[in-house]
Amino acid sequence: MNKYSLLLLLLLVSCSYTPIVDMKGVDQSAYYQDLAECQVYANQISPVNEAAGGALIGAGAGALVGAVLGAFLGDAGYGAGIGAAYGGTTGLIGGGYDAAVDQQSVVARCLSGRDYRVLR
Repeated sequence: MNKYSLLLLLLLVSCSYTPIVDMKGVDQSAYYQDLAECQVYANQISPVNEAAGGALIGAGAGALVGAVLGAFLGDAGYGAGIGAAYGGTTGLIGGGYDAAVDQQSVVARCLSGRDYRVLR
């Protein structure tokens, strides 16, 4: 699965990340309850909102850089448009990906805080 497919999947579903945990001596019923609670905490981070924010910032920065470079080449408007499209796409992907990584980190830290040995 490539990065773009992963982003689309993450944008469509809530946090369902399940880390690798050393289950030796662990009550599985309690673990799955704790995992579900930790995933609820992680869902407070929204990949959709982060992706949208990244797209806006990326588009703005890309438009600015594109306009400056385009001005040197004779068409600032065209450069701004290309820069905005590139920056917006990059920001969309980066923002959503970063939020998904943050969700995974929340789940892992939450479980660690409940004395589970999170391996990965």
